[in-house]
Amino acid sequence: MDKSKLSPAIMRLLPVVCAGFALSGCTGPIVDRDRTILTRSVIDAVRREMVEAEQSPEYMLTSRQDSVESLGIPEARMSQLREMGGPESYDRGAFPMDEDLLGAEQRMVAVSLERAIRSAAERNSQLQFDRLRPAISESQIVAAEANFDWTFFVNGQYQSIDRPRTSTTFFGTAADVFDQSDITTGVRRRLTSGGTFTLDTSWTNADNETPGLTVTPNPANTVTVGAQLTQPLLRGAGSDFALAQVRIAENAERDEVATLEMSVIRTLRETEESYWQLVQAHQNLLIQQRLLERGIEVRDKIIGRGILDATAAQIADAKAEVESRKAQVIRAQRNLRAASDALKVLINDPELTIGSEVLLLPADIAIDEPIRFSLVDAVTTALTERPEIARALLSIDDSTIRKQVARNQLLPRLDLEISARFSALDEDASDAYSDVWEGSFVDYIIGLSYEYAIGNRAANATLRQRQLENIQAVTSFQNTVQQVVLEVKNALRDTVAGYKLIAQTRSSRFAATENLRAFEVVVETTGGYSAFNLDQWLSRQQALAIAEAEEVQALVNYNIAISRLYAAIGRTLERNGIKFVVPETADE
Repeated sequence: MDKSKLSPAIMRLLPVVCAGFALSGCTGPIVDRDRTILTRSVIDAVRREMVEAEQSPEYMLTSRQDSVESLGIPEARMSQLREMGGPESYDRGAFPMDEDLLGAEQRMVAVSLERAIRSAAERNSQLQFDRLRPAISESQIVAAEANFDWTFFVNGQYQSIDRPRTSTTFFGTAADVFDQSDITTGVRRRLTSGGTFTLDTSWTNADNETPGLTVTPNPANTVTVGAQLTQPLLRGAGSDFALAQVRIAENAERDEVATLEMSVIRTLRETEESYWQLVQAHQNLLIQQRLLERGIEVRDKIIGRGILDATAAQIADAKAEVESRKAQVIRAQRNLRAASDALKVLINDPELTIGSEVLLLPADIAIDEPIRFSLVDAVTTALTERPEIARALLSIDDSTIRKQVARNQLLPRLDLEISARFSALDEDASDAYSDVWEGSFVDYIIGLSYEYAIGNRAANATLRQRQLENIQAVTSFQNTVQQVVLEVKNALRDTVAGYKLIAQTRSSRFAATENLRAFEVVVETTGGYSAFNLDQWLSRQQALAIAEAEEVQALVNYNIAISRLYAAIGRTLERNGIKFVVPETADE
């Protein structure tokens, strides 16, 4: 592969891709060819998504037009409008709350976004569960590696023989009478080459008391010391086959680590989103409470007009509007408590448990600052940092390992067996063990066994299955790349659009505020407190409240979009200063 033809963005991704295929450690011309094909397929999948983005690698700054200026409102009046509406016009600590579920006065605690994020990273119950999974997988690696540990074995047997046998004499029945003890002990180990190596020693003690039979020595102690190697030469041979389960277990552990990182990123993103939703619920309660207070003021004026021109229907309509606004305040209170409880579950703070009736209040406000971004850099970072990409590469590696194992099973079975055994015989066991090392009696065995399934249909079917699974894994990787790119682009679009919507909704809110202010001036200066004008007054108050809620929604959406952007590029942990630590089995 000519690296000079690869773009800088692809070059940044190349080490990640190569590392993914190097995990199995497989070697050989066939494996090297498969790895080359897969690497090319993966890089082609990435390159296809980067073609257009690489043509404009420059960084951009989110921008918007100040549409408030287009309203033509004099600057001297803007301060008055800011006092009448908008997030800055509210006292964030002045809002009503009814009794909590314990019948007590509502208690409140201010929580910063930083505290919420750090508490979620350390204490979230789902993360505590997920942190155990890499440790479990690590134990499975140890179990797979243990197949190559030495095994100690002992076999023992004692037999007492007293049985008749045929005889060539005419003087009664002959018999075999003897006692024999056998003990064999040794160690064996499975080799990474696919074979098995055994070292063992045996001791046999025979005491022969057969009538009419004289044996020497008696008792007889026979000892042997031997070694045996059984090694597959074709099917089942080599470390690619023998270590396949170990490498798959290692990949499973890496996959669990990537899954844990995904869970941490998701939890932090959900925590930040929940925090901004708490900000929105808090602000909406302030808006509804002010709207109610303004409605009560107008309602009382309409009731006062009852003796002049206000009809009973108009008075009833004003009262109904106020009662409706009271209902909205109750709903806003409930929504604030629900948002508080949702955040409590995520942060799992022992001082702010979900069972407590303490109400969480946001200590931070939504930011309204532009951000710098580059599509090609965002996509490249995502494809380098996202744990989903690492998991997709591990899936390819797993399928490649299984394919190599299946290809190995196509070969005929040809096993080599080599053994050597030293023997000695003496009346005393210790003397026999001393004599065995002289090498006077040595047995050698060299054998080959061959086996081949005619047609080999099962092995061919398995290989075909593994090849298709490998293609599936590559296709899944390509789909993962597309989904990651899609998430990055959607997050960027939401961020760019969100920054513009803040200005647009703010302009709408200023326009609604000016509308209400101008109407109030006309009513107060002309004395136009007619029932119709007072009804219009209520409508303009409602319009301002809606505009304020939309501005708050735009601010919250923009901050959520930024959170999702960092999650999409895989930089949530770095952004929040959270260090990703994988727990080990020894830590549990």
